[in-house]
Amino acid sequence: MVSYEVALGLLIMPVMLCSQSFNFGNISSFQSINVWLVLPLFPVSIAFLISMLAETNRTPFDLPEAEAELVAGFNTEYSSLVFALFFLGEYGNMIVLSIFASFLFFGGYNINLSTNIGLFMLILKIVSICFFFIFVRSNLPRYRYDQLMSVGWEVILPLTLGYLIFISGILLI
Repeated sequence: MVSYEVALGLLIMPVMLCSQSFNFGNISSFQSINVWLVLPLFPVSIAFLISMLAETNRTPFDLPEAEAELVAGFNTEYSSLVFALFFLGEYGNMIVLSIFASFLFFGGYNINLSTNIGLFMLILKIVSICFFFIFVRSNLPRYRYDQLMSVGWEVILPLTLGYLIFISGILLI
């Protein structure tokens, strides 16, 4: 499962190159002045969303503990509060990655708007990305382990490296 951590780290680099900053506030202000980075970096944003699904072990990448197999794993070992905390941790991870995606690709918190509208728009973006997680879970089947590694090493990582070189070349020109 290491393949998605490598890709997730490299997928952030084109955003940093375009905004010329590692600060989320600067990335957000860059996108409020210019265009949301989801448009010029569309393949990177799709690969980031796929890597988010793999990182959070959500369907179709829920291989470590699939909820369909109720005879083994955490579904039989834990109960009551520990079981609830386990799932709250997974959903917390999903929300944190949705916040990252919102700031990196969808403009984050727009400083030019009033405080209440900017905060409402940020929450709306986060909820929309969380809805994407739930939508994918309800519509896609689970991958086999070899398919998961194939997507990570043969599709996402070369796409990430190629687009990183492409964006670097465009910014140098």
